[in-house]
Formats: sequence, structure tokens, C-alpha cells
Amino acid sequence: MAKLKAAVIFGGANSEHEVSWRSAASVIRSISADKYDVVTLGITKDGRWYQYFGTADQIEDGSWITDTAHCVPAYISPDRAIHGIVRDRGDGSCEHERLDVVLPILHGKNGEDGTIQGLFEIAGIPYIGCGVLASAMCMDKAVTNTLLDDIGIRRAPWDSIMEYDLGRFDEFADCWEQEFGYPMFVKPANAGSSVGITKAADRVHLRQALDTAFEHDNKVVVEQNISGQELECSVLGHYEPIASIVGEIIAANEFYDYESKYHSAKSETLIPARITAGQQAEIQRTAVSAFLALGCKGMARVDFLMDSETKEIYLNEINTIPGFTSISMYSKMLEASGIPYPELIDRLINIALE
Repeated sequence: MAKLKAAVIFGGANSEHEVSWRSAASVIRSISADKYDVVTLGITKDGRWYQYFGTADQIEDGSWITDTAHCVPAYISPDRAIHGIVRDRGDGSCEHERLDVVLPILHGKNGEDGTIQGLFEIAGIPYIGCGVLASAMCMDKAVTNTLLDDIGIRRAPWDSIMEYDLGRFDEFADCWEQEFGYPMFVKPANAGSSVGITKAADRVHLRQALDTAFEHDNKVVVEQNISGQELECSVLGHYEPIASIVGEIIAANEFYDYESKYHSAKSETLIPARITAGQQAEIQRTAVSAFLALGCKGMARVDFLMDSETKEIYLNEINTIPGFTSISMYSKMLEASGIPYPELIDRLINIALE
């Protein structure tokens, strides 16, 4: 049986560029060499595309971009007749390489938000993960919250503000203080990996938090603080998705921010989480319900908060391309549920091909 040509895309023009290196390197090391012929495509922070012929180690540490001997300008063509890559021969001409499936191991804007998924749709190339609409909706926290509110999935009380409304800051702040109280969370509507998120303790910090969030997006979500456990659940599948065992995050910092996720050895993860069987079942049901309601397919990690006093469970957010290393929560929770990492990659590819 002939191998399938699978392209792993990493990097991206966004603030989560470096996170993608680690995820992609893990996929490249773990994908079955018997089933797949892997092609790697790197996108720089300023949006240049290269086919990379070096090692996974160089992708992981970021040295791939300076490894000019193994970087060749190349990109995925929107032309369905090509159905794959256009690569620079170096003599002013181009050559083509057909692809069977794409693994976009990209986080945040220009990777997780439906934009690159639209390119794959135009090109007619199967790809793992959610489609254009689901990716775009789940990336935008305000849109996600609106839809989840509409179908009755519990969320922390929230509101949103556009950058052009900052002149009315005191008006908004009065409303939020009355409805949410301090502390409150301030988040860019379109960003991941906790980039740009601040826990504001008073009005001065609130204004500073808005300025920080607006550095990453022109729409910001403000939420009431829910004090309690941070819980996560992996969802895998399409028409009949499955939910994993629930995991728990114990953050090194005040909340699970970018520093806690990627740079602090003090953050801990627990699988299974310290919750009852009934609480786990509720989280699993809610995760699958949200996954289906938002039109997701393939994969998503659904994050929750459980109030330490009331024990009420709140859906926090949905990540359509979660961290994807072998030790990331998405893969670890599924491994604890009986699906090892290489099998997970294979399942995602099969869902894409279906």
C-alpha cells in the first residue's frame, strides 16, 4: 500500500509562533513512517513560506529559519489541479508536489481562526481539525460566548468592548463593576495560549488590562472571575465524538497564563482531575455538546472552571488546535483514555480523509 503524502505546517504569522514549533516537532517524530511520507512547511512570523528539509530538533528549537541550506521557498497552491505544494526550483521555475492531507499545527491567528482552513478548502486538500466556520467561531471568544449562551451552556458572566469604544471607558467600567465586581478577567477576543490576558483588581488595572488586550485584537472580552479548579477535556471525532478523562491544571501563577503554560516548572497537571464521577460526566457531556453545537470536527480541547464554593461548572473556552506535543494536555488526556499519541495522529488523519 502506497504511503500518503502528509504536510505538517508550523510557525505562523502570530504571537503563538514559537508554541507551534514544539507541537509540530512532536507530530513529526510520532507520525507513522510506514503510513505517511511527511513534508514540512514552515511559515515565518512575517508570513513567508518555506519547505523545510531539516530535522524535527531544528524545528523545535527554532533554528530552522536560519538553516538556509534546508529552507526552500514553497507554499500550498489554491489551484485544485496542483492539489499541493508549489516549490521554487532556484532557477526561476517551479515544481509541484501533490499532497493527500495537511496537518496545520498552528496556533492562534492565521492558523486556528479559519483563515488557513479556507485555503485548504479552496485547494481541495483534506486537513485535520475543524473547518472554516467552526475555527473562526471558536477563535472569537465573544462569538463563542454568544452561541453558548444561546444553547444554555453555563458561562461566566461576560461582556465585550471594541477599541473604538475606549472613549466610553468609565461608562463600561461602571457597568462591569456593578455586574462582575473585582477581580475580573480581560482577554483579547481573538488570541490563544493566554496571550494578552490580565486579571484586573481595580479600575486602574482594568484600564491597563484593556490596553494590553487591545495590543492583540480590536475586540476584548471582560469576564467575571470564577475562583476554583481549572479543568480540561479533550474531544475527538466528527459525527459521534468522544470525550476524554478530565484533567486539571494547577497553575504556578495566579491563573494559567502564558508564563505558567510554557516557562514555569511549578505548574502541575493532574489526570484524572480531583473531581467526582458525576462532575466528570457533566464536563464530558458539556464538552461534546459544545463541540457539536459549534460545528467542530476532528479535535478540540474544551476548558472549564468549577467554582470552589458552589461547585457549579462553567465552560471557559474551546481550543480547536490545542497544544499538540506528546505531553500536552490534549494528547495526555486522550492517552489516559486509551488512545496513545501515534494512534491519535492516525485517527485525526483518517477523520480528515473521511
